Amino acid sequence: LGETTEEGWYWQNPQYCFVLSEMDETPGSTQKTCSFILALMQKYQRRQGIHLTIGLHIYPAQSQNKHLSLDDLLKFQPVLGIQYSSRREVVLRGSLPPGHYIIIPSTAEPNQPGDFLLRVLMEPGNKATPAHRPAPQDVPSDTEPSYPHEAALPSPKSIRTLFQKYCDKKGFCKPLHLYRLLTEALQQGVLAGSEKFLALEHCKSLVVLMDSQGIARLNWSEFQTLWDKIRKWTDIFLVFDKNKTKRLEYEEVCPALKAAGIMVDDLVMQLVGLRYTEPDMTISYPGFLYLVMKLERMIHKFQAYDMMGQGTITINYRQWLYMTMYN
Repeated sequence: LGETTEEGWYWQNPQYCFVLSEMDETPGSTQKTCSFILALMQKYQRRQGIHLTIGLHIYPAQSQNKHLSLDDLLKFQPVLGIQYSSRREVVLRGSLPPGHYIIIPSTAEPNQPGDFLLRVLMEPGNKATPAHRPAPQDVPSDTEPSYPHEAALPSPKSIRTLFQKYCDKKGFCKPLHLYRLLTEALQQGVLAGSEKFLALEHCKSLVVLMDSQGIARLNWSEFQTLWDKIRKWTDIFLVFDKNKTKRLEYEEVCPALKAAGIMVDDLVMQLVGLRYTEPDMTISYPGFLYLVMKLERMIHKFQAYDMMGQGTITINYRQWLYMTMYN
């Protein structure tokens, strides 16, 4: 759950297709309507002491089982809804003409995940089912070059020269060295201009996430491993940057992450939008590198503790601080 109808994340809330076809049999009435009752209940609220402000809205749908996009919601107005309330359960009793509709439950405030139960009471013949969210277009075109990074990044020989140019006298690459190296590297290829979105903080994270010794600097071997990842992720970035703006639109990020072998759910994507995007809801090339590296390393750290593959881990206070502070 998350956000109100006026917010940009509202379309990512759960959606349910609501088909009304069986009309009420009301003697003497000329109106053709279908009555129903919708009840939205928060689960585990009392146990966890959570009191979210919840509500739901009903929108017209052009066809059965259509998932409404952000553009759709900017065009349509809800035909019916419940005022947001902090009660455990909110109930809507209403009637609408026969047709296809979409039910969207949500919280009044953004970024508030929660479990809920939606009950739909109506005449036999009417039905409500989860709306099918279209699969992202995550299959790259066959016409794309196999290694698009070659047009964006220096050759292996040139990158060795850059490493030697910017590393310290002991042959280590520190965050500031990486910042200068990447800035020069990007200025020479098709991603020229992206370096203005590169921040020293990005480079600090890239270094410490690849640093196997805990010394906040990379030797040549560690840098090579990082560079191999950067080349792979650059290929993905260039393939999914369909309009060639040197940025990924928000809708392009999830399939790009999938191509990198990282599966994320709607909640994680909301966090990505809040934390890693530019003001226009796009992700720059440096931001994409930072995002993928962060996700990959945090997943690997979790898996290292979850040796039995149970999906849960137990860590102590010091381990938690190390995981969250040094990354």
